[in-house]
Amino acid sequence: MKKGKKITILGAGNVGATIAYTLALDGMASEIVLIDINEEKAHGEALDILQGTPFCAPVDIHSGCYEDAVDSDVVVVTVGLARKPGQTRIDLAQANVDIIKSVMPQITRFAPDAVYVVVSNPVDIITYAILKCSNLSERQVLGSGTLLDSARLRSRLATHVGLNSKNVHAYVFGEHGDTSMIPWSLTTIAGMEMTKYCTYICDKHNTCGKEELKEIEDDVRTAGAKVIALKGATFYAIALTVRRICEAIIRDTDSVMTVSAMIHNQYGINDVCLSLPFVVGAQGISRTLIPPITEAEEALLHKSADALKDVISQLNI
Repeated sequence: MKKGKKITILGAGNVGATIAYTLALDGMASEIVLIDINEEKAHGEALDILQGTPFCAPVDIHSGCYEDAVDSDVVVVTVGLARKPGQTRIDLAQANVDIIKSVMPQITRFAPDAVYVVVSNPVDIITYAILKCSNLSERQVLGSGTLLDSARLRSRLATHVGLNSKNVHAYVFGEHGDTSMIPWSLTTIAGMEMTKYCTYICDKHNTCGKEELKEIEDDVRTAGAKVIALKGATFYAIALTVRRICEAIIRDTDSVMTVSAMIHNQYGINDVCLSLPFVVGAQGISRTLIPPITEAEEALLHKSADALKDVISQLNI
């Protein structure tokens, strides 16, 4: 008999294993299952974490196969290949879509009611592919999207104005990638519109201009690439991001998050997965928020959607 919340993680690489470790520390799940084609790697990662659980909340963490995902509340999808030298973005996308098309029928057979949190890249494309190749409802499938990008933006702005990041609220919309955009009109600092804070409160007294904003935007967009250049991979920040998404689902918090999900006429955009403010709770996506943005911002969002649609049109999904 199931006694608590259960989370299954597909993929035991750096990202999947770090997510498992982070979730184990948090204590929100009573059971965590690691599934990987490399069964020894999955077993080793689970065993390594399990041996430290006397120092944290009790959790049954173990490796398994697809059958062991039965009764999962959340399935975190991290399977996929990393981009190789000389490989195009389209080649990588098709390779990972092919993996997803092979994996999803097997996992959904045993966990048809779980909420699926997609981390595999390109995350917007993989989220779209999962919806197209499975019988899962659109509310059940969401990608990590630009939630991490939004966190990076908040952190960068907080450093810029010398405040705690919890006092900065800002979003990154669109693709988790090169065409992401920042709706600056929605940004607030210390509860004030950014423009008002910059004019009346900030020590710089509104001397920051478009160049400073562009620098911040570039820093946010290239943050992941910088980490990869320095250490070869990113996994800590995305693990914390996934922990936050799982918390919203497991604890049914109805939290607003910029996650990637299927779009239906939001800002006039259709049939693509990208990040907007969605309300996330126990059932996954419960609704979308469509805050007013400027015409220029909306045009950038459409550009991001078109870039994703162009990739999708070149894939065999």
